[in-house]
Amino acid sequence: MQKVILIIGASAGMGKESAKKLIQQGHTVYAVSRRLELMQDLKALGGIPIQMDVTNEADIDKVVATIIKKEGKIDVLWNNAGYGLYGAVEDIPIDEARQQFEVNMFGLSSVTQKVIPYMRHAKSGTIINTSSMGGKMYTPMGAWYHASKHALEGWSDCLRLELKSFGINVVILEPGAIITEWAGIMADNVKKFSGNGAYKGPVNNLMAALKKNEGTGSAPAVIADAIHKIVNARRPKTRYRVGKWAKPMVWMRIYLGDRLFDKIVMNMVK
Repeated sequence: MQKVILIIGASAGMGKESAKKLIQQGHTVYAVSRRLELMQDLKALGGIPIQMDVTNEADIDKVVATIIKKEGKIDVLWNNAGYGLYGAVEDIPIDEARQQFEVNMFGLSSVTQKVIPYMRHAKSGTIINTSSMGGKMYTPMGAWYHASKHALEGWSDCLRLELKSFGINVVILEPGAIITEWAGIMADNVKKFSGNGAYKGPVNNLMAALKKNEGTGSAPAVIADAIHKIVNARRPKTRYRVGKWAKPMVWMRIYLGDRLFDKIVMNMVK
């Protein structure tokens, strides 16, 4: 069954790979990102790219109104925009921390609020929120990123309960280590804020660990496969943990306790 799908954050990595797969399957895919120039390949495949800043209310209103005017509905919303703000809590300016939440949490929430009435009227729909295995665990230098993803997990769980009676599914996607530009942005941030000074040693260890594991994550195709399953499922699971390390790391966090998990994580960045 052909569906109208809105993907927020479709210019690269997981979003772009999944958009390609969904377009090829015959779905109507609206691909949204700040970087319109990076989505022309999706347009060539039959997708509909639109420029939007997830922190700009006017942009969000325009995108949703455009889709509703043309299609009359939105069957699937995938909130996939986000980035990783890394650096020591002591070093990161609070304005930067606020921006992390504006993108990873509040922008996502605004898009969702504007789409819900149309799904509720249709008594159907699926909302997919990209969290992370980092929404269930933590790593050094990632306090603000993990805080945003932990918040998204709780927010999504509440949303699922609120929308269940209207026939709307809420799904949390928890990727593990995926080969995308995310790691490079994270590395740039941690070096920018904490590359010199009191936390230089831990940052150097983290950079060495990133370099050692560079290119060893899962390909974005594993996420595209998961999104395909979610979109086409009559009753999707509430969570999809996909990609390298996702399942074992979350399992360790849940069952091993704080001190042992702390030791494991710190050993990984020595």
